[in-house]
Amino acid sequence: MTQTQTAVRVDRKAKLLQREVEHIDIKSFDARPIIAAMDKMSFTSRDLARATEIYNEMLADKNCSIILTIAGSTSAGGCMQLYTDLVANNMVDAIVATGATIVDMDFFEALGFKHYHGSPDVDDRDLRDLYIDRIYDTLIDEEQLQACDHAIANIADSLQARPYSSREFIKEMGRWCVQNAKKHNSLIETAFKHNVPIFCPAFTDSSAGFGLVVHQERNPDAHLSMDSIRDFRELTEVKIQAGTTGLLMIGGGVPKNFTQDTVVCAEILGKEVDMHKYAVQITVADSRDGACSSSTLKEACSWGKVDIAKEQMVFAEATSVLPLLASDAYHRGHWKVRTARNFSKLFKN
Repeated sequence: MTQTQTAVRVDRKAKLLQREVEHIDIKSFDARPIIAAMDKMSFTSRDLARATEIYNEMLADKNCSIILTIAGSTSAGGCMQLYTDLVANNMVDAIVATGATIVDMDFFEALGFKHYHGSPDVDDRDLRDLYIDRIYDTLIDEEQLQACDHAIANIADSLQARPYSSREFIKEMGRWCVQNAKKHNSLIETAFKHNVPIFCPAFTDSSAGFGLVVHQERNPDAHLSMDSIRDFRELTEVKIQAGTTGLLMIGGGVPKNFTQDTVVCAEILGKEVDMHKYAVQITVADSRDGACSSSTLKEACSWGKVDIAKEQMVFAEATSVLPLLASDAYHRGHWKVRTARNFSKLFKN
């Protein structure tokens, strides 16, 4: 590529990556009047109002520990600060998420990178030529994403060569962010400071996977590995210790199923635990193919996972309704008198 061609490419790329995605601040507006009005409506509006009521019940229940599950690209789409605020204000006690949510989006921005406005109608071949990745109408600089991969590799290189649960490795990422992040108060860093464990049961399905491959290639005889079985055991221990639990689930998939399965796993270990007492799921998935990106909440009851007395499905794209639910709960303030669970302290490392 000639110098002129390089300059043209840089200019084209800069024009596409100029409008940053701004993350919504649930503290800056009070959604309680909107949710109250929706409660008098029908369809998804009323479902959202009931879901918000259930989430507030979780927060008000002094015995309830809340597990947040995240699948999909809501962090890239503007909910990144929302999730951080839930942790910072003691509104969730543990997190189960996709690797993309935690690494490709949250850690990525902690490194100082951004997500950008785009369009679903753009020429994707052109994006590929420019090394730009697309999530529907959101754009990411692939060269920056590869820098994220290598940052993961460098963190792995600094750790003892042994098996790690994803929770344990993400905790080390949080520790690294305290000293090295260009953008502080990421979800990873905030969770580290508040002793809120983060689990990614499919951790390597993300930038973490590429980074850990680089780490293994550089250290063929002494490299760390990910222990997904210990992930399951550790999250089950959270459920055993928590007792009463509520689930706030964004999307479905592995994080949702992994979290629901802790009840069954505890029973197999000979521990008597209650089904998850409260459950809210916001999703666009359908149940007609025999699933709902993992079972519907009512179906999960048949497996002994979720009680159906306090459950609500909300069939909506999460970035359009989650800010309303979270803002309502923030301004109602039940979190102000909740006891922090500090579940990270259950584990030695």
